[in-house]
Amino acid sequence: MPLPPFQRRYRRRPRKLGPKDQVLRDWRRLDVGPLEKAHADRASTAGAIVKNVLGVLKLEQRRAESEVVKVWNHTIDPSITEHAQPTKILKGTLFVSVDSSVWLDEIVRYQRHEILKRMQLAMGREMIQRISFRIG
Repeated sequence: MPLPPFQRRYRRRPRKLGPKDQVLRDWRRLDVGPLEKAHADRASTAGAIVKNVLGVLKLEQRRAESEVVKVWNHTIDPSITEHAQPTKILKGTLFVSVDSSVWLDEIVRYQRHEILKRMQLAMGREMIQRISFRIG
């Protein structure tokens, strides 16, 4: 039965016997093959599995996106938030949907840099590097 993708990465490889281990095995006249196999098939740590599952489900990205909406509504001028709302973050770009071309022009011409600075200050420069406004 194949392993799920999140367990394949963390599966431990069997340890190769060094010269010392081989001498001890021969001296004790003990076959440690089954013990080595049992040791190699040991399950991954819970922390490694949880971290991988969170990565597969992209929960960290979803949490960040929901946090952006909260930060947007608290840091940006209410007259702008009535007409523009963030929709997603993708590779450092915050995508914002604006309800009309008039507001799009107003925001892009006069408010774009201030909005970007405020969002970077609140969320971090590595999370929001650029901002893109679109009618939607």
